[in-house]
Amino acid sequence: MTEAFDTLILGAGAAGLMCAAQARPGTLVIDHARAPGEKIRISGGGRCNFTNLHAGPGNFLSANPHFCKSALSRYTQWDFIDLVARHGIAWHEKTLGQLFCDDKATQIIAMLVKELRGAGADLWLSTRLVDLSHDGSRFHAVLEREGARVTLSPRNLVLATGGKSIPKMGATGLAYDIAQRFGHALTETRPALVPFTFSEAPFAAMSGTALPVRAACNGTAFEEAALFTHRGLSGPAILQISSFWREGEAITLDLDPEAQLYEALRAQRQSQGRRNLTTELGHHLPAKLVGHLAPALGLSGNLADQSDARLAEITDTLRGWTLRPTGTEGYRTAEVTLGGIDTGGLSSKTMESQHLPGLYAIGEAVDVTGWLGGYNFQWAWSSGWAAGQAIAARG
Repeated sequence: MTEAFDTLILGAGAAGLMCAAQARPGTLVIDHARAPGEKIRISGGGRCNFTNLHAGPGNFLSANPHFCKSALSRYTQWDFIDLVARHGIAWHEKTLGQLFCDDKATQIIAMLVKELRGAGADLWLSTRLVDLSHDGSRFHAVLEREGARVTLSPRNLVLATGGKSIPKMGATGLAYDIAQRFGHALTETRPALVPFTFSEAPFAAMSGTALPVRAACNGTAFEEAALFTHRGLSGPAILQISSFWREGEAITLDLDPEAQLYEALRAQRQSQGRRNLTTELGHHLPAKLVGHLAPALGLSGNLADQSDARLAEITDTLRGWTLRPTGTEGYRTAEVTLGGIDTGGLSSKTMESQHLPGLYAIGEAVDVTGWLGGYNFQWAWSSGWAAGQAIAARG
């Protein structure tokens, strides 16, 4: 069976749905999943951290840090917020400019599907790409849907299948394979926004313990919460710094990011000098963490026994706790994939291939990776919008 579609979008995730919402009739979005927007559905604890008030080029990693500027400036967080408002979706701001739905993430999916339908695009789920080629003027795609083979000959093909993160949701390297087939290079891919693991489970006894920290690696630092787990370290600060870490390197945790512990201990020594040092530290830091660190710090005696120099030594150590992770949880739990389709082969304005007219790459498939906190969704909206507008303008 042959169907007539001028544009085929591979992937019904955030970027693919946004792209289709800008396109014209004759656009088809396909996905192997039974429902669209699965990453949207599970994000933000089911409430979808759909953008960030502070989103800008400085919040993204790429081999070419300038590439994302055009798309982000042409479709901003304010544009998406306006779209959300037009659909009557209530939202709220959490910390650090992160915006979440008041209700469920599925509202964002429903909004995008409604926009897609309004643009005259079609959405086929439980549909698999079987074969793909290009004859010099058009693509030729063979799909499998409801047990039947369907052949398409679209002028435009959009790679919106994402990266490798969360394979249990069906993530693969399909976009990378297709891009390479048509002459595109890839940058190194690796899990990003991902928990660290350590050999011999050193933090198992305090699993579930969390505290604010300043996590640093390779000249970059983030001040948010860290969470100790059975396998290692997680929490927002850890996920953020994982994108800057490489195997074999150390990270540094400042357990007193507001630099108040030294003066607090000195003040307590004056008024409550008979208190046990370890007990007093447990009033400022999680007690299980203090117990874990006590042997290495050589904690003993009362506050009155500690000189200024000794208190400074203890707090300096706590402010520069160096750890060397064994690895990460990998793509199994990584929120996104770092790296991907090299931006050198794409137009930063339209996301179109410079090697093959009519081929586009958007969202996580491209070597543009955002920080934690709604930035990666904003890249999906911006890049998807840019590609969709370009395709619609071609007529």
